Amino acid sequence: MNIKNQMDDAYWMGLALEQAELAAALGEVPVGAVAVWQGQIIGAGHNRKESDQDPTAHAEMIALRDAAANQQNWRLIGVTLYCTLEPCPMCAGAMIQARLGRLVYGAKDTRFGADGSVVSILRDQPFNHQFPITTGVREEDAAALLQTFFQKLRQKQP
Repeated sequence: MNIKNQMDDAYWMGLALEQAELAAALGEVPVGAVAVWQGQIIGAGHNRKESDQDPTAHAEMIALRDAAANQQNWRLIGVTLYCTLEPCPMCAGAMIQARLGRLVYGAKDTRFGADGSVVSILRDQPFNHQFPITTGVREEDAAALLQTFFQKLRQKQP
């Protein structure tokens, strides 16, 4: 990958990190996502499971729904999704169903990750749609947000 692409990925991931900070401000696990098509954000989301009392209200799902509504098309061909955390199996499945163009994520998720941390839905399954994946973009920033959030949560517990 050339330097310009790495800089672009870092820029867009910065916007996903801003979404994650919005989640943290709501008391949600700080995960954020932005969907980018032709240099424009067409979808964005942050975790809202607690706020919405919805188990599917993951940042990635919200960003994919937003992007599909914006495009008026469930097929997100050519769209890059930037996520601060490795997707879970549900989100990975939605990305495959959406015919996502590319995925870029920051930190690995050793509890629920579907790109090899726990299961490998995105790379090792013979689905009819696969897409390029770039990992570790601003990984330290994404991991730090999560670590700080969970440290504060543990301090609040008796």
